[in-house]
Amino acid sequence: MVTPAVRRQAVVHLCEAHGVSQRRACDVLQIDRSTVRYLSRRGDDAELRDAIKRVSRERRRFGCRRIHVMIAREGFEVNHKKVRRIYREEKLQVRRRGGRKRALGTRKPMVLPDGPNQRWSLDFVPDALTDGRWFRILAVVDDFSRENLVLVADTSLSGHRVARELDKVIAEHGMAILKWVQKSDIDWHYIAPGKPQQNGFIESFNGKLRDECLNETLFGTLRDARKTLEEWQEDYNWRRPHSALGNLTPMEFLQRKAMDKMAA
Repeated sequence: MVTPAVRRQAVVHLCEAHGVSQRRACDVLQIDRSTVRYLSRRGDDAELRDAIKRVSRERRRFGCRRIHVMIAREGFEVNHKKVRRIYREEKLQVRRRGGRKRALGTRKPMVLPDGPNQRWSLDFVPDALTDGRWFRILAVVDDFSRENLVLVADTSLSGHRVARELDKVIAEHGMAILKWVQKSDIDWHYIAPGKPQQNGFIESFNGKLRDECLNETLFGTLRDARKTLEEWQEDYNWRRPHSALGNLTPMEFLQRKAMDKMAA
């Protein structure tokens, strides 16, 4: 289907290229003259359009809804339909990546804690440098606020290394860690091997880390990886909106909960 804008351009081209009148051009192209003479009442969206394209360049894995949240934070008062229209016109759609096969069956939802530091989830995420060397990332997330507490990368993350990185919560398969857990009297829960869906909190975080950071960046050295992860962690906690938190950042969510508690 040819849009009215394209039809108007065709009439203008015919008039300029062949020197015919607008009436004659409309007759040849079978276009109503009112369509050609129509003047849009829509305001100038140049500033909004530039903002949408800028956010899309800065956050290449953000879709239309999250871009709408980001530009609203910048002061643009615009509804999501207008953002979606410009988003499509600029062809900014995020390319879908092929996901791994998920385990079938019903997922039992985990009960959400009612306060911070009541339950932390952690996992190890593997990645590789450009020379092929592998390294691991220790990720720890607060299930209540979604705050990323720890994001440490190294070629080896032994039980003792994890113990040094974490003050109170520690996890790894090994006798040194199990003794630490028992000594600290921590209520510890493991998920079944190969069943990441049993903990949706850390699974969701790992997916965002992989999609928005690891898959978007090539690391030449371990130092590069650590610097990038540090910057991404700060952005994740302080600037990135989370739909599960009502489009607040983890820090904003914690601040709001603290204020609500003081006002109660």
